[in-house]
Amino acid sequence: MLITMSAATAPPRVLTIAGSDSGGGAGIQADLKTMLAHGVHGMSVLTAVTAQNSVGVQDFWALPIEAVERQFRSVVDDIGVDAIKTGMLASPELTSTVARLIGTLDPALPVPVVVDPVSVSKHGDALLAPEALDALRTELLPRATVVTPNLDEVRLITGLEVEAEGQMVQAARALADFGPRWVLVKGGHLSDSPESVDLLVGPDGAEHWFRAPRHDNRHTHGTGCTLASAIASRLAIGDDVPTAVAAAKEYVTGGIAAGFPLGAGIGPVDHGWRWR
Repeated sequence: MLITMSAATAPPRVLTIAGSDSGGGAGIQADLKTMLAHGVHGMSVLTAVTAQNSVGVQDFWALPIEAVERQFRSVVDDIGVDAIKTGMLASPELTSTVARLIGTLDPALPVPVVVDPVSVSKHGDALLAPEALDALRTELLPRATVVTPNLDEVRLITGLEVEAEGQMVQAARALADFGPRWVLVKGGHLSDSPESVDLLVGPDGAEHWFRAPRHDNRHTHGTGCTLASAIASRLAIGDDVPTAVAAAKEYVTGGIAAGFPLGAGIGPVDHGWRWR
């Protein structure tokens, strides 16, 4: 007797365009772990390879433009995509290429794009060439549904120093001038707050504040990648932006609380904390 089974329905498809972290805590590796934790199908376009561990980034190599283009077309033209997250883009050429590729998607079927403007690693190592900032501002940010800078990235992109919670609104509005629909300023590095405070500003100018307790845990490698990937995953599932950000912050906060030591330096957040 022949038994036939119907094919399972494919989960939402989320594409990360980012660099590889050989230590597994950030980059493509963190993105795919986060996507799995959110029940979506993660796909990748690799932009750069890093020699990286718990104590820092020893070196990195950007991939050829053709390699990035071929990966993108291979995935998008066959499998399709429900949300995109961008991370480490390294050079002006790669930043421009990724912006152009995103611009080839069908405008009749809008795909949310979460831009994590990765500039500096958790250890203070540069991951974006200074000359790439102009391409980021003028080509990629106008295509972003959400941009998720930390305070160091706010300073590099806008020139504004944010040292207190009250300055986050000005920073968000300065970033919005570059064209993203939503701006999420991450205030995790603020020293004047007992909480981890993030500010989301939307196209209508409304302010959405997200607060979470600070955890006394130095093992926070990969928080930015993880947050952006969680937002993209939730957008692919169908959340609106404020709901996606709230869910993503809850996930990252749990990951920080469960972060574990690895190697001699800063360990990663625990992407699987909900399963343990």
